[in-house]
Amino acid sequence: MFSFIFLILLVPHVLFSSTQVAVIFPQDPALRVGSSLTATCTVSSELGLQASTLYWTLNGKRLASSTYGVVSPSVLSVTLHRLNGSQQQSGDNLVCHGGDGHVLAGSCLFVGMPPEKPVNLTCWSRNTKDLSCKWTPGGRGETFIRTKYTLKYKLRWYGREKECEENTTGQRRYSCYIPRDLALFTPYEIWVEAANQLGSATSDIITLDILDVVTTDPPDNVLVSRVGELEDQLTVRWASPPALKDFLFQAKYQIRYRLEDSTEWKVVDDVGNQTSCRLAGLRAGTVYFVQVRCNPVGIYGSRKPGIWSDWSHPTAASTPISERLQSGSCDPKSGEQNSTLRRELKQFFGWVRKHAYGCSGMSIKLYDQWRVWLQKSHKTRNQVEIKS
Repeated sequence: MFSFIFLILLVPHVLFSSTQVAVIFPQDPALRVGSSLTATCTVSSELGLQASTLYWTLNGKRLASSTYGVVSPSVLSVTLHRLNGSQQQSGDNLVCHGGDGHVLAGSCLFVGMPPEKPVNLTCWSRNTKDLSCKWTPGGRGETFIRTKYTLKYKLRWYGREKECEENTTGQRRYSCYIPRDLALFTPYEIWVEAANQLGSATSDIITLDILDVVTTDPPDNVLVSRVGELEDQLTVRWASPPALKDFLFQAKYQIRYRLEDSTEWKVVDDVGNQTSCRLAGLRAGTVYFVQVRCNPVGIYGSRKPGIWSDWSHPTAASTPISERLQSGSCDPKSGEQNSTLRRELKQFFGWVRKHAYGCSGMSIKLYDQWRVWLQKSHKTRNQVEIKS
């Protein structure tokens, strides 16, 4: 307390440089939200100005004279109570003016909160070549003043500590990118430190091996095509991510698809490590958008579940138009659907007895052949009905 009073008493006797006409004390203070502040403006005796003629502004807004106090003929004070967080991270502008409006001196007020411990630190590596990490600020996240986040990392058992500064723009804020010089088969310790003028905080340390957090590029060359004349099916084919062609791993794939006029995706989870898949139960004469993504599981024996890649760019294809829709026939009612199903099953088994020999002939390919035959028979029957 005594030191504070001593500083205030010294203010009127500040030595002015040849260019200074006034001095504000304290200069650029850092304060917690809710604090109070008393600042003083001391003018040079050479100006011949009286403290009673001066006034204060905060961020361009004139402060009420009831907050002023004349300390001496050349010193004017202002007292601010229950300060709110700074309106800009570079600080609020507290300015002392002469009676004619000229700026005599200024100070930046940094009113905010110390950072809380960063949380939700997660990292991933694209094709084992780099490392990206992101986190969430602790608490509400708003400190009101500039807060620096630094990601730090080092090899777990040896090696020196390294730093990666935060990306500070747009959606990439609270993230960091390490482009090169990473070791494989050796765990890293990684953490984030947050600091500003009011304090600092450190996240929990996470330990990871680069091989356990690998993701990759979306699958290449996604092709979607019709299955002959089958009106309710499409085939999807793709290539494995080329960046991982030299790695020992077991890929998993997912497919999702949607109607052209819909935003709702349907996901096929059980694709496994195949690079092709058939979508069934689709609408006839309809455009579908299809995407594929990859999860590089078990790179060099890693037992972690892996991280899914982004989805590939959408690929569009349409199913064939139904011959029954072309002929203008109405949709059958429920009882008619059951009757049609029984009739078609009877036709199928009769067709199988004629074209297949033994159980080995029962395959999806055989079923497809029958579906093509059935659609052609419908087409022929519709043509005969139209002519008659």
